[in-house]
Amino acid sequence: MSTTPDSQPHCLWRAQTELGEGPVWVPRERAVYFVDILGRRIHRWQEDGERRSWNTPAEPGFVVPCERGGFLCGLRGGLHRFDPSTTEFELLTEVERDQPLHRLNDGFVDGSGRLWFGTMHEDTCTPGGALYSLERGGTLRLHDSGYIVTNGPALSPDGRTLYHSDSGRRTVYAFTHAAGVLSERRAFVTFPDGCYPDGMAVDGSGHLWIAVFNGWRIERFAPDGRKEHEVAFPCARVTKLAFGGSDLRTLFVTTAWTGLTSDQRAAQPLAGAFFSLRSPVSGLQPTEISWDRTNVPAAAFPVHSRK
Repeated sequence: MSTTPDSQPHCLWRAQTELGEGPVWVPRERAVYFVDILGRRIHRWQEDGERRSWNTPAEPGFVVPCERGGFLCGLRGGLHRFDPSTTEFELLTEVERDQPLHRLNDGFVDGSGRLWFGTMHEDTCTPGGALYSLERGGTLRLHDSGYIVTNGPALSPDGRTLYHSDSGRRTVYAFTHAAGVLSERRAFVTFPDGCYPDGMAVDGSGHLWIAVFNGWRIERFAPDGRKEHEVAFPCARVTKLAFGGSDLRTLFVTTAWTGLTSDQRAAQPLAGAFFSLRSPVSGLQPTEISWDRTNVPAAAFPVHSRK
């Protein structure tokens, strides 16, 4: 079977996101949620064509569905519960509140219901970001630090490798993963000058798909780091992708127009649009976060340093 995508990117929504990020397929709604970080909005696109957007009180780094309903949203300063029916945001636990120039950026839920996400300095130059997980019992755990721009946590199908990128250093790292513990960080792939690895997703065969910010494309890599192919996009700043649809073979892709000049935006009218294309292989079944703040005592929120 060919592993080359058999379709070109199709624009689903000219959402005009300044910094679109974090698409996540939500089967119960047959919808994709994604965020506009700098535009401070959450968007929802449904298969029946319905679209809806919500304003956020701060920059949303990601939004993920919860098993008990509603969503968990990473906003500057902490993790919040988001209820689309009421449009309310409730702070659940603070994250780097003592770093007012830091914000949360990019996250995903692994197959066990654990949330992985990163933080970063808003200037996108200072190496002060970190990689965290939120455990099923409610513990916020620090795994790694010193990142310029954290992006794209993704876990291999066998659960043994976690990928995480420092876009500022143009490098995707691979960690050995076991039961929520990371070790043996190593460089998986480094991109050429001017191109930055952004959000990522792993398919069912264990290959890593990477959105290339400023690269006009997404790329697919084998588990050993070999690049297998790429898909061109009509805009430079491709930010993240997620598998979805009934067969998990539709790739949903976000883009951005942040930092483009007026001439560049005119030349890229689809910058900031939301796209889809068909994949030759299926993705992994999406998982909803299992953690529920109402069942966890406040004492369960210590931050554990990386060992």
